[in-house]
Amino acid sequence: MKRPMNWKAFVAFPVALLFFTQCNNADQSGEEASRNTPSATLSKEQGQAFVEDDVSDPNVLQVAMQSKDHTTLVAAVQAADLENALVNAGPLMVFAPTNTAFDALPEGTVENLLKPENKDQLANILKYHVTPGNYSKDFLKKFKKVGQANNQNAPVEVKGDDVYVSGAKIIASIPASNGIVHVIDQVMLPPDNE
Repeated sequence: MKRPMNWKAFVAFPVALLFFTQCNNADQSGEEASRNTPSATLSKEQGQAFVEDDVSDPNVLQVAMQSKDHTTLVAAVQAADLENALVNAGPLMVFAPTNTAFDALPEGTVENLLKPENKDQLANILKYHVTPGNYSKDFLKKFKKVGQANNQNAPVEVKGDDVYVSGAKIIASIPASNGIVHVIDQVMLPPDNE
């Protein structure tokens, strides 16, 4: 004689199997998600600019960071989150205003530009100080203008042996692994910021 089938066991087994399978998948998904999702505690200092290397020649950002005369420029680059852009393979020419050049701006200008709500304006000004290429001061004498990273042109003027870019005089040049840093005596303002 046939035994009657226990319908409760028949239904309960697949439900239990489904439940345990889903719990296992949820645990695995949670593990994968935690591996693939950035942690909320990660620092904003990520990317190529923050890789430490004691054997390579310094890049344009490191040249500025190592200079006691460019602390304001470095603070501005950090406030605009442009560190990683300055360590790209390049080549890049950075026209680097000294602290004295920033001090010559009207009172309160630098402090105002460093505010988070002015980040885009600050980035535009800083990008006006960067040009693709690796040209010496003497080679720049052949140019009438150079195209800047903010998609504007900066005029180049030669007076005797001196070279001026957008009115700023090049007072020194320092080679870097990804280009060159031309130290300048004033902050260059893009035409739309003057």
